[in-house]
Amino acid sequence: MLNIEKKLQDKGYNFIACIDEVGRGCLAGDVVACAIIMPKGMIIEGVKDSKKLTATKRESLYSEIIKNSIAVGIGQVGPETIDRINIKESTKLAMKKAVLNLKDKKNMCVTPDYLLIDAERISLDIPQTSLIKGDEISHGIACASIVAKVYRDKLCETWDKQYQGYKIYKNKGYGTKEHREAIKLIGPSPIHRISFLGNILGK
Repeated sequence: MLNIEKKLQDKGYNFIACIDEVGRGCLAGDVVACAIIMPKGMIIEGVKDSKKLTATKRESLYSEIIKNSIAVGIGQVGPETIDRINIKESTKLAMKKAVLNLKDKKNMCVTPDYLLIDAERISLDIPQTSLIKGDEISHGIACASIVAKVYRDKLCETWDKQYQGYKIYKNKGYGTKEHREAIKLIGPSPIHRISFLGNILGK
């Protein structure tokens, strides 16, 4: 994993916010982004793209990342907005919200001086770099991907209790065969993205 953060720190950037999202391809639930600022030079052993980790390992790393972070921000955008403005714009909005929500351990707002973003650019007047497969080449973006994933998985457990029958605790809102069959059988819930369901609903 290349340490692109170190190169930026050597140029004088001290508060580098690394940003990633989860839930972009789901049929149900919010798209969730995390912005995180990690201490200079810190590398947490085992951190990599959240999709390549087991749930147990993610939980363990999540705790260590949060404990060691300088600041963390979460941004969420729900199904109604996703249906209205599309998933790409919703993803960028969630990322922007995450940056604006950055807070330190004392719950004080933190403004980063540089943004490293996984595969997107966002409308903030802060220098930024978009990295394709950022969670594979940036330690900070990989940290953000883990935090976003664990945070959203917990939301999925809550949604599953509210909207039963879809097994969201299990599929996390993604379009598994079981999930798609449940939508056909009982129809969409209030947290389903209607714009994603055209083929399933025959519209």
